[in-house]
Amino acid sequence: MTLTDDPVRRARLRRGFALEYTTLAWNVIGIVVLAIAAVSARSVALAGFGLDSLIEIGASTVVIWELSGTGEERQQRGTRLIGYAFAVLAAYLLVQSTVVLAIGYHPRHSVPGIIWTAVTAAVMFALAAGKARTGQALDNVVLRTEGRVTMIDGIQPRASSWSSTPPAKHGTSFGQITELRLVRQPHLAL
Repeated sequence: MTLTDDPVRRARLRRGFALEYTTLAWNVIGIVVLAIAAVSARSVALAGFGLDSLIEIGASTVVIWELSGTGEERQQRGTRLIGYAFAVLAAYLLVQSTVVLAIGYHPRHSVPGIIWTAVTAAVMFALAAGKARTGQALDNVVLRTEGRVTMIDGIQPRASSWSSTPPAKHGTSFGQITELRLVRQPHLAL
């Protein structure tokens, strides 16, 4: 019996795909909602959260690609690509929060943005937990790593919200850098 013949493994793979397709759908809708909210509130933070959703779409696409095949080389490439997503997000958060701090910009409140980011936090935490469990069960470092990207997506609403301070955003970008280190050295991860 091969790995693909194992019914338990097939069920776990289906769950992994379902988690990633759910993440993709949520983030595609989120880009539209956040773009409208960011423009109406003139909020760089909401636009940043939209960029984060775009990065999460890329990371989910990498996981779907990786789950479709097997092999250590494919897992290493997938992990590297997700690491690049972490790096881009960390750099963006650092630059964006520094500019907002330097110019003292204060956006208007956005009720749709606040509601979307609050609901997104709950959804992303649930998806991250599912990806961590499924990735562990499949012994798939790429799915586990992308689960950490999703966890950061859940944390992002707090760091990118209208009430957050630029120093809090700096802290989030440094957290991203820590995660990037774990992506580059998966043996250090839990």
